[in-house]
Amino acid sequence: MKKISIRHINEKIKAGADEFVLECTERYDSKLREAAEIIAAEHEQKPILLLAGPSGSGKTTTALKLDEMLESKGVITHTISLDDYFLPSDRYTVPIGKDGKPNYETPDRIDWEQLKEDMIRLGKGEEVRLPKFIFSTQSREEGEAIRLTGKEIITFEGIHALNPFITNGVGASANTMYVSVRRRTELADGTMLHPKFHRLMRRLIRDKQYRGRAFSETLDMFKNVEKGEDLYIMPYKAEARFQIDTYFAYEPAVYKKHLLEELEETAREYEGFDRFMPMLEALRQVDPLDEVVVPDNALCREFIGGSIYEY
Repeated sequence: MKKISIRHINEKIKAGADEFVLECTERYDSKLREAAEIIAAEHEQKPILLLAGPSGSGKTTTALKLDEMLESKGVITHTISLDDYFLPSDRYTVPIGKDGKPNYETPDRIDWEQLKEDMIRLGKGEEVRLPKFIFSTQSREEGEAIRLTGKEIITFEGIHALNPFITNGVGASANTMYVSVRRRTELADGTMLHPKFHRLMRRLIRDKQYRGRAFSETLDMFKNVEKGEDLYIMPYKAEARFQIDTYFAYEPAVYKKHLLEELEETAREYEGFDRFMPMLEALRQVDPLDEVVVPDNALCREFIGGSIYEY
C-alpha cells in the first residue's frame, strides 16, 4: 500500500513548496507520457481510447493533457464525454434509491445502443454525427460530425468507459485507461485516509463552486457515488491497459482554505459525519499551501479554478 504522511507533506512544504509541487506533477506527467508514447504508436490500429475513473479522479484533465501530448506527436485528437450519451428525459427517468434520493450513478442512464454503434462506425472510418447532452433541459441535440482518417485518436471519457457494453464491442479498436487516486495519506495517529476521501475533497469544492451545492448535499450523495463505483467501475478497472495515479500529495494543503472552515461547521450539524472525520482531521493537520505556486495546467485546477483548460 503506497502512502505518505501528513508530517512528510508538511516537511516538504516547509523545505520548498515550488519544488514539492513540481515533484508531484512530474510523477503524474511521466506516467501519462509513457502511455501517450504507446497510444500514439498504435493510433492507426487503435483509434479509440476508453478512459474511465470514479468521481473526482481527474478524468477530464487527464484526457485534456493526453490530447496535448498526442498532438505534439502529430496525432489529431477528439475527446468526447460519455455524459453526451445520456438518455434525454423523455426516454429515461432517474431512479429513486431506497434512501429516497435520485441515483445518478447507474449506467442505465447511458444510451448504450447509440454509443456502441457510433464507436464501431468510427473504428471503421465512417462519419458519425455525435450527440450533445444539454443538462439544463435534460435533452439531447446533434453535435459535430467527425470521421477518423487514420491520423486521429478519439477519447471517450466517463465513469462507465470500461463497462463491457463498450469494451466487448470495440476492443480491437481501442486502448483502455483507468485513472484514480491510489495513494493513502497517513494522519498523525497512524490513521490512513482512504483515496476516496481525497477525491471527495475535490468534489466538495467543485460542487460548491460550479454546481451551487452545499457540503451537506455532496455528502448526502456520496453513499450513492460509492455504491455506483463498487458496482459499475471497480470491477472493470483491472482490465485497463494503462493505470494512472492522480494523487498529488500537496492537494490537501491547497484545499485547506477552501474546505476547513465550512467542513468544521458541517461536522457539528451533519448526522453521521463520523465517517468523514479522517478527512477533516487531515485538513486540520496539514499546513496550508498558497495556490499561487500551483501551475495553471495542474489537475487540481479542475476543482479550484484558474485552469488553462475549459471544462
